[in-house]
Amino acid sequence: MTPAARVQAAIEVLDQWLGGQPVEKALINWGRSNRYAGSGDRAAVRDLVFDAVRCKLSFASQGGALSGRGLMLGRARALGVDPLFTGGPHAPAPLGDEGGSPPQGLAALDCPEDLAPALQAALGPDFAPVMTALQSRAPVFLRVNLLKSTRDAAQASLAADGVLTEPHILADTALIVTQNPRKVSASKAYAEGLVELQDAASQAVVQALPPLKGLNVLDYCAGGGGKTLAMAALRPARLVAHDANAARLSDLPERAKRAGAKVQLTETAKLPTVAPFDLILTDVPCSGSGAWRRQPEAKWALTLEKLASLVALQAEILDKVATMVAPGGALAYATCSLLNAENQDQATAFVQRHPQFALERQLRLTPLDGGDGFFLALFRHKT
Repeated sequence: MTPAARVQAAIEVLDQWLGGQPVEKALINWGRSNRYAGSGDRAAVRDLVFDAVRCKLSFASQGGALSGRGLMLGRARALGVDPLFTGGPHAPAPLGDEGGSPPQGLAALDCPEDLAPALQAALGPDFAPVMTALQSRAPVFLRVNLLKSTRDAAQASLAADGVLTEPHILADTALIVTQNPRKVSASKAYAEGLVELQDAASQAVVQALPPLKGLNVLDYCAGGGGKTLAMAALRPARLVAHDANAARLSDLPERAKRAGAKVQLTETAKLPTVAPFDLILTDVPCSGSGAWRRQPEAKWALTLEKLASLVALQAEILDKVATMVAPGGALAYATCSLLNAENQDQATAFVQRHPQFALERQLRLTPLDGGDGFFLALFRHKT
């Protein structure tokens, strides 16, 4: 595909997204309808689409319209590059009298208007810098699996396959990929379980947990198991993974095998038989506002009503797992959110409902720290 054809493909995908279709589904449908497109073409179109989703308001302003064409034109104007509206075969039609203006206020930051007050209250003077950071693509981070490798050895193995990395300050196990991120999954280091894809801030959350060695540990909202495997490398005596949607755990056994990790999966009904736990991690469903660089569609889908529903679910999860913490044990509450309602306010409310727990520490990270936005509250069960 020519560069102009890739832009036209992105326009078509974006029009489907703006019409209400999930962006991933729109990309899949385009790929199935255009099987001639190679992997490089698909990756390029995907990058164009997600650039536009991250910057929907600012690109639409500069492109003069909230449409696929307007977003691609706005992107070109924002970056100062040729929009490639050449009118050639498979290319966008030539430019006409298409206006546009520099974005102002919240549009310049690509911040949803309804969420702006909550984000401003949570971030204070960091509001504008954080929102600006969320307009850009997230770095690719790797976690070194300490069960199989050291950071230096993992870097050397990756470099042998052309993947260059540097240590990242947020966690001792974190590497940031500086060259050839798309080669990671084909590398020997990845195939042999020396590294896993995981955001540096997510690794920092696990690193901030109490020492796990010898403990009975539950990852209650394990999802795909990224934090589960990170905890496994810290060698708890027993590590149990659970998720309300068991299908999310389907890949974990194979990933654990590759990593050389021991993880026990359990269903909700069986949790009482393996409780109590010395540590429970609840990486709860949340707005994902700290990870909008990676999941930009979520920024535009979040409403105040959905946020209120998430806050209620988070409190429900905390109340459930509180009964499974051993005396003297710890309960870790984590979100990839920037919002106080899901973070500090939720932690304060939990202690008020459960005076048998004390808030031991909190950790708050934003994209200004280098990784995604994350929050951790660590509660200790009083003996």
